[in-house]
Parts: sequence; C-alpha cells; structure tokens
Amino acid sequence: MNDLLGRGASRRALLKGSALIAGGMMLPEGAGATMMAPAPAAPLPLMPRGLRPELLRRALGALNTHGTVKQRDRMAVVDFALPSSQPRFHLVDLASGATTSFLVAHGSGSDPAHTGWVQRFSNAFNSNASCDGAFLAADYYVGKHGRSQRLIGLDGSNNNALGRAIVVHSAWYANPDLAKTRGMLGRSQGCFAVGERQLAEVFERLGPGRMIYAAKI
Repeated sequence: MNDLLGRGASRRALLKGSALIAGGMMLPEGAGATMMAPAPAAPLPLMPRGLRPELLRRALGALNTHGTVKQRDRMAVVDFALPSSQPRFHLVDLASGATTSFLVAHGSGSDPAHTGWVQRFSNAFNSNASCDGAFLAADYYVGKHGRSQRLIGLDGSNNNALGRAIVVHSAWYANPDLAKTRGMLGRSQGCFAVGERQLAEVFERLGPGRMIYAAKI
C-alpha cells in the first residue's frame, strides 16, 4: 500500500467541496443510472499518492453524480493516460486516502498497434476497445476467464458495458512479469484485466456496489 503524502494547501483546496454521498440504493436493472440527490460528507483527509489531482477531482465528481453507487467507502480510479507497464488501477480508501495500485490491461481496439498506450475509447459493440467513464461494480460470476465481475456503465460513453461483457477478470497477459520482460502488458477485448495473482486482492478491495472511474486526461 502506498504511503500518504502530507497535507498541502493546494490539495486541500482541490478536495474541498468534493463531498461523497451517504446512503445506498438498489443496483439498476439496465445500463443507465438513477439520479438521487447527494447527501454531503467530509472530503478526503489526505491526497492519495500516485493519483493525479485532476483525475481524482473528476472521479469524486462522478461519485457525487451517480446515486446508484451504493458502497462509498472505497472506489477504483483507472488512469488510462499511463502506459500498461505502470500501475494505473488505483483502489482508494475514501476515509483515509490510502491507495493500493495494480497493473491493468486495456482493449486491443484502444491500442491497435500494441504500443502499450490507450489511443482511443469506444462504446461500440465488437470494437474490442476500452471505454471511459463511471462504472458500477456488480455481481461476480465464473466465465471463460474464471472468476469475473460484471460492470454497469453509468455514462453515455460506457452504457453498453454490460451488453458488451466489459468486466473485471484476470489474465496471463496482465501478469506483472510480462510488463517487466516486454515493457507492456497484453491487450484485452475491452475488459479491465489484472494479473492472475492480483485478482483476489482487487476483488476483496473493490467488491460489489462500488464505483470504477476510468479516464485519460
């Protein structure tokens, strides 16, 4: 787990007003979000290390917007501005600001030349691309990649995620040793693929009912 940075005036100013919503709601049946008035709560006490302030600000804004996110103690923030060789799947404790970061693969349709960098997003079926925006982590199931977790897209940029089977799963091509030997991970079909040995910890910290926010800014 990363150590936390000290409190800074600029960081306090950034996080001021980025209140979290208390209370829970039922998971949506479709891919859209049900809006409810947010109940303000305290901002993060410390700036999570490894997360860029603007990305965190947008993730907190999305959390405030989407009332269908029931669990609000933790969230995942995926920084697709980083290459696949760097830990960019950040699980953030919203009470302490502590973070745990993992490698995560992106879709082949987002990186056709296999450069290790996300070039574009797509919400289209059969695009094999990653999509950005806020996702609600839903139920677990066992599929062709073993234990996996369904995701519900909450934004117009990702509202086909459930139908496209964009999920969290593990894969050999997302193992850290591949990034060390080849300088990048392999590519998924748009899913958030993590290393085989990291999946259990990701699922333990993420769990159903929490939000994943993915963006490239």
